[in-house]
Amino acid sequence: MLKKTICIEDCDKNKRLDLFLSSVLSEISRSKIQSALKKGEITVNNKTEKSSYSLKESDIIDISITDENEVIINPENIPLDIRYEDENMLVINKPKNMLTHPTTKELEHTLVNALLYKYGYDGLSSLNGNLRPGIVHRLDRNTSGLLMIAKNNKSHEYLSEQIKTKTAVRKYLAIVSGTFDENEGTINAPIARHPYKCEKFTVSQDGKPSVTHYKVIERFKKYTFIELQLETGRTHQIRVHMAYIGHPIVNDSLYGGEKIKVKTIEQVLQAYKLSFYPFKKNKKVDIEICMDNDIMKVLNKMRTEK
Repeated sequence: MLKKTICIEDCDKNKRLDLFLSSVLSEISRSKIQSALKKGEITVNNKTEKSSYSLKESDIIDISITDENEVIINPENIPLDIRYEDENMLVINKPKNMLTHPTTKELEHTLVNALLYKYGYDGLSSLNGNLRPGIVHRLDRNTSGLLMIAKNNKSHEYLSEQIKTKTAVRKYLAIVSGTFDENEGTINAPIARHPYKCEKFTVSQDGKPSVTHYKVIERFKKYTFIELQLETGRTHQIRVHMAYIGHPIVNDSLYGGEKIKVKTIEQVLQAYKLSFYPFKKNKKVDIEICMDNDIMKVLNKMRTEK
């Protein structure tokens, strides 16, 4: 753990934040510094700032960076809902209210804790580091559904390439606020971390390219049941994009989703369909799961009110 507080003097004002930090934290790479800024492990005057922030005299920089290799993740005997498995990978149906992997602040009760109990570090890929063994892609804590897990690095690279080239198809179900005139559409809007709220993301011209396709399944008076397909995989992508076009996912408190009378575990969103080619297999695998309880409850309520 690196903890440090720096007060900016006159000679350092107007310097770019990440470049200044690279000069005073020579033991840490610039990419790690930028990552720490995004995660809120480095703040300026108790606020998160962009890497490009221009320093001012008397700014107070607080640094609290955890080395992932120093973090101990304990295996936990948590049941896994396995929907596919071979010698190189598996597909898990992750429940709601579970982090995909630990963070430096939350180290227990995640999918990775469960995976380590069953497979250990030796039975999972290591490409994503100590906190994310086996994790090829992720789902938000309160988004349920299908996730690919790699048991070795070759399989990890093979699956990641399919996501990159869009050979792997990931489809979601969601209930959103408002109605659509069209039956389908595409949202092409770059996403970046929110400049002031480190737990959020937002559409920004400085962000990474992000594309989401949507298709209407069922219409209600004030809401719409839709299917979504990811072309890219940014953090919170679907939630950010739907809020951006004025159709936030219902009960999504972080992105302004309308709170409806049906109680759910946050956003009504599920990764329900996955298509991919397993490593060293010639046949495509298609997996589809039933709608989760939250989606079923909300749909049943809305259908009775039609």
